[in-house]
Amino acid sequence: MNLAILQARMSSSRLPGKVMAPVLGEPMIGRQVERLRRSKRIDRLMVATSTDPSDDPLALYCDGLGLDVYRGSLTDVLDRYRAAADLFPQAAALVRLTADCPLADPALIDAVIAHHHATDADWTTAALGTRTFPHGLDVEAIRPAALSEAAERATDAYEREHVTPYLYRRPETYRLEGVARPQSLAHLRWTVDLPADLAFVRDVYARLYPADPAFTSDDIVALEINSAPVPA
Repeated sequence: MNLAILQARMSSSRLPGKVMAPVLGEPMIGRQVERLRRSKRIDRLMVATSTDPSDDPLALYCDGLGLDVYRGSLTDVLDRYRAAADLFPQAAALVRLTADCPLADPALIDAVIAHHHATDADWTTAALGTRTFPHGLDVEAIRPAALSEAAERATDAYEREHVTPYLYRRPETYRLEGVARPQSLAHLRWTVDLPADLAFVRDVYARLYPADPAFTSDDIVALEINSAPVPA
């Protein structure tokens, strides 16, 4: 079983409440969940948010989507992930996703999961070493035992907040694998941290979703190319 855990909170420092910001009439996280549900390799999808009262509306909305919702520490996200994963001990792999990526690519997620199992890795990512995918298509697959070790041993604040640094900082201990594309698109920014990012995502959905709700990353790239200013 591949268990995907979507990390989400309302208290973003740069763009508070962004996960519930409307995108074509639905909260941004709802649009992301819609895309994640097109993955062929995710067997179960859950949301891991915090017990902070600010996350009450988020938890209620996700529950209404039929998702499992775990609420844990606001700041110790590694422990939150570990506790959420412990609810499903049958999981063979954990898929880490973040709720600032509403243009998530189901095909890429499936490729990372497949590579993770094929290589028997402890941690597999779409951004190992040199990034080749757009910012905002981040996905990690993690061996549950490796995550448990990280949760038990990590003491560095950065490692507690960002979940997987304990693993990828120790290549001598853990088997790290990556998936890359032949031509880099690392210059593209599809993640949502700032108002301009949210405006971009809204524009993408407005242009592509009505004709094809399952629009692909290639469609977004083509849209960016066609929308780019013509050189003088």
